[in-house]
Amino acid sequence: MLKRCLAALVAGLLLALAFEPVAAAYVVPVAVAGFALATRGLRARSGFVVGLVFGVAFYFPHIHWMTAVGTDAWLALAGVESVFYGLLGAAAAYLHRLPAWPLWLAAAWTTMEVWRSGWPFSGMPWGRLAFAAADTPVAPALAYVGMVGLSALLALLGCLLAALVLALVRAREPAGGRRAFVSGAVLAGVALVTVLPALVPFEPGDDGDVTVAAVQGDVPGPGNDILYDYRGVTDNHVEATVALADDVAAGRSARPDFVVWPENSTAVDPFADAATNAAIRRAVEAVGVPVLVGAIVDAGETNVLNQGIVWDPVTGPGERYTKWHPVPYGEYIPFREFFTGQFGRLAMIPRDMMSGTRETPLTIAGTAVGDAICFDVAYDDGIHAQVRNGAELLAVQTSNATFIETDQIDQQFAITRLRAIETGRTVVVAATNGVSGIITPDGEVVTSAAPRTQEVLLAEVGLWSGTTPGVLVGPWVGRGAAVLTGLGLLWSVLTYRRRRETPVPAAPAGPGSEEQGSVR
Repeated sequence: MLKRCLAALVAGLLLALAFEPVAAAYVVPVAVAGFALATRGLRARSGFVVGLVFGVAFYFPHIHWMTAVGTDAWLALAGVESVFYGLLGAAAAYLHRLPAWPLWLAAAWTTMEVWRSGWPFSGMPWGRLAFAAADTPVAPALAYVGMVGLSALLALLGCLLAALVLALVRAREPAGGRRAFVSGAVLAGVALVTVLPALVPFEPGDDGDVTVAAVQGDVPGPGNDILYDYRGVTDNHVEATVALADDVAAGRSARPDFVVWPENSTAVDPFADAATNAAIRRAVEAVGVPVLVGAIVDAGETNVLNQGIVWDPVTGPGERYTKWHPVPYGEYIPFREFFTGQFGRLAMIPRDMMSGTRETPLTIAGTAVGDAICFDVAYDDGIHAQVRNGAELLAVQTSNATFIETDQIDQQFAITRLRAIETGRTVVVAATNGVSGIITPDGEVVTSAAPRTQEVLLAEVGLWSGTTPGVLVGPWVGRGAAVLTGLGLLWSVLTYRRRRETPVPAAPAGPGSEEQGSVR
């Protein structure tokens, strides 16, 4: 067990290196193979321990940026997510007993990722294998199989690599050479399928062009606290937009069709605060085109909404998108009565943020725009729904000021680039103080703004209202993986129980021998 735990520790740390800031994505299959080898041949309880060690070694470094919120928040979240890998280790103890075990174990890994990405509360998608694929030959597969499908392929590659290692170790046994050849051939075949889209990338259609601007206004003071000078944040975005209007009037810049402001470009309700309302109107009227404003809007005495509001220079505020996935214990407090008295920091969240349910894109200057607010970009549901309903372009409004000095902003921007590939959409990212950017459907960054700067990004981008195969089949891959995992566990349990209950035939008695029997 000590050796297995050490192997799991190394494999978990290796997987953490696959993501930003190191972004050594090629180690993903190796890390998964290490998990598979470390959990092979164990009982469920031992498998849980080894899987938990892997999860701790991976997840604690991976989201170390949570210490910007608080060490207790980091320990709690990373600890909960690590347990999922422990449960996967327990399941692996059963699935390793089956023929073609790499397939069953890869399905279980995929199921675990889908499960923890949606539960408890709204789940935590960070750390999905697919999120490490930026700038690799496997990234184009996202357009064909989606995030869930690419995670499944990477998990399968890792499990097949583990099977090849085992086959090579036993190559001198009878039929060992044949097993090694078969394992290598299957691994090569799956690898070829995974990188094939890089040779034949998905080509989205052409539904015209639009010129769009993303405003990064910057956050006053230390830059890591949106409330330090929240009026200053709004003023910064107003000033940058008015400056854009001046450049347009002087012929120094093209006129955008619409402008995107980030999440928390106003941290007070612009419908209730007269000064904020007037500032937004000033900016919108100056630029003369609709602005997608990120605002916190009151929803009664105990709730708030995190919204993207289409603000027209003529008709004023119109359509709205409400954040689908508020952060538990960051934007709302589950079981508030119990936790408020235990942790003083939660007093900083006096009202709970409510979840949105909008599945249709916003209409901005005649363009169907799918919106996502901050962590929404890591979840499949809201983005996929808007894409299926005809979104021609995606906007990501984000306020990562809390994490501005951490690797979180780079991890989220990498996820956003992968979303562009998966959906076949241009993605416009507006952040309060980093990282803002405009991303093409192949994941390339057309232009970006450095953190802690004030800048307006402007680009003419393509539109498309179709749906990639990845968006359509991705959810079904997750459902199929869950079914396979359930069937595999059932098969393994029933087969193992039957073996234990089947007596071994007694050896024939001979001279000087005793009758023997055993039960496995």
